[in-house]
Amino acid sequence: MSTQSFLLLTVFMVVLIAAAWPLGGWLARVADGRRVPCLGWLGALEKLLYRAAGVPLDTEKQGMGWKAYAVALLAFNGLGVLFVYGVQRTQQWLPLNPQGLGNISPDSSFNTAVSFVSNTNWQGYVGEQAMSYLSQMLALAPQNFFSAATGIAVAFALIRGFAQRSAKSIGNFWVDLTRITLYLLLPLSFVYAVFLVGQGVIQNFSAYQEVALVEPFTYSAPGATPQAPSQTLAAATQTIAMGPVASQEAIKMLGTNGGGFFNANSAHPYENPTPLTNFVQMLSIFLIPAGLCFAFGHLVGDRRQGWAVLAAMSIMFVVAAAGIMAAEQSSHPALQAMGVDQAASGLQPGGNMEGKEARFGIAASGLFAAVTTAASCGAVNSFHDSFTPLGGMGPTLLMQLGEVIFGGVGSGLYGMLIFAIMAVFIAGLMIGRTPEYLGKKIQSYEMKMTSIAILVTPTLVLVGTAVAIMLDVGKAGVANPGAHGFTEILYAFSSAANNNGSAFAGISANTPFYNTMLAIAMWFGRFAMIVPVLAIAGSLAGKQRLQVTSGTMPTHGLMFVFLLIAVVLLVGVLNYVPALALGPVIEHLQLYK
Repeated sequence: MSTQSFLLLTVFMVVLIAAAWPLGGWLARVADGRRVPCLGWLGALEKLLYRAAGVPLDTEKQGMGWKAYAVALLAFNGLGVLFVYGVQRTQQWLPLNPQGLGNISPDSSFNTAVSFVSNTNWQGYVGEQAMSYLSQMLALAPQNFFSAATGIAVAFALIRGFAQRSAKSIGNFWVDLTRITLYLLLPLSFVYAVFLVGQGVIQNFSAYQEVALVEPFTYSAPGATPQAPSQTLAAATQTIAMGPVASQEAIKMLGTNGGGFFNANSAHPYENPTPLTNFVQMLSIFLIPAGLCFAFGHLVGDRRQGWAVLAAMSIMFVVAAAGIMAAEQSSHPALQAMGVDQAASGLQPGGNMEGKEARFGIAASGLFAAVTTAASCGAVNSFHDSFTPLGGMGPTLLMQLGEVIFGGVGSGLYGMLIFAIMAVFIAGLMIGRTPEYLGKKIQSYEMKMTSIAILVTPTLVLVGTAVAIMLDVGKAGVANPGAHGFTEILYAFSSAANNNGSAFAGISANTPFYNTMLAIAMWFGRFAMIVPVLAIAGSLAGKQRLQVTSGTMPTHGLMFVFLLIAVVLLVGVLNYVPALALGPVIEHLQLYK
């Protein structure tokens, strides 16, 4: 690992923690219904939204049991899928479509609707060639807000389960959704979007621009029929896509959504123009997940608990990021054997520059890959398919660990707390005591729900991958044969089931088979985990908090931090060892045969 990479990783972590600390207090105020500093004037709008939706004004005082909370959440997100699907299927007749783009196919519309509602933002389409401005703004961008708010709401509900005593309520979903969107996501996104515009990210409704090339060029195109000779054509102009990008880019990152306005995502200069925007984008992906750790400490009345969870996340992330960056700074053996200069015009001495933007380089590209797959974001600024085998295995494994290493907004924290419940259960078995976490007894019901929440995503990933490699329609879209092709399929299902959304990019997934299979993985990967988490929250909320005694296992020290890390790695890695051995591990060994 180079000095540049070490300094970049160090500065990133320091700035992240410094920014997340005050945000934690802000999040705690949003969660418990207190007035948010500087945004008190939004209280009237909050009341107006309740009234417009037909919700009684005293709703904020009326809590929901976990079942009612889950039903409201599922109904809201189910309606979101129908709305996003409908907009895509009718976009050619709707306004704000200066390019006259046609309707999206049924299978692609279904996949995209589930993708954006589940906070996955998997994109099987080319954004600038498929989606109108209205589809981007009316269908996709709002779901970036609502899916992020849904994840944070579930985290708030679980925290209330730990914090409350003998309560039947875990909060009110409609109030949580409104307050999170109004007091957190909208203000942060507005400020962030203004910053992005200042850095060169575009924000307009202009038609696509046809501009003259600085240097016209010629190229060969195949003939009209297989028998016809190829043709030599000349190009003197290029079409440059326009659109309202900055507004969507802001919530794409802050909400760990990841869906790009352009197909090149965060490698596109209109989405991520400078090294500064690249650093801030990485920071914004982790900002709310890290802030939620501090909010957790505030809300349970013991800030050390938040630091313990954050420490476990940070240690695992730093190790993973360092490994990915080091792997990419090693020259690719296959290219080295062919005598290919892998540096970029001397800017990056040595290392694997294939598929990376020269303006970001290896260090920033490797760190971005670690950040976006540790969180359930999916935005990419480099071509993961051209990473070294071990460099590509790192992002895959980060997703397969359940994306609890910071993870998505809300989903990272509640996923890590599920592992914390598993950790105290194992510790209780080892010392012969009834396991407790934050004063709440962990009993058979909580462990059943924990098991479901932990096992649902590995089941979706492994079964989906197995089905895809057994069927011709699953293998048809794979661009590379052998171990690398297997990794492409494994990565796709890992990304979908863990609600990440990034792709290895070597697989053509915009087919009826993959659109359907990945949509199923995305929906159940999201909501088949959320429902057990809410069930745990409801169960814990109804229990009394026990007093701390000399026999109580402390859950804020280094011993618990490393126990938590061990459980995450043990459960996560063991689920996928055979699959990883068939993919990136074999591919790495084949380079040295």
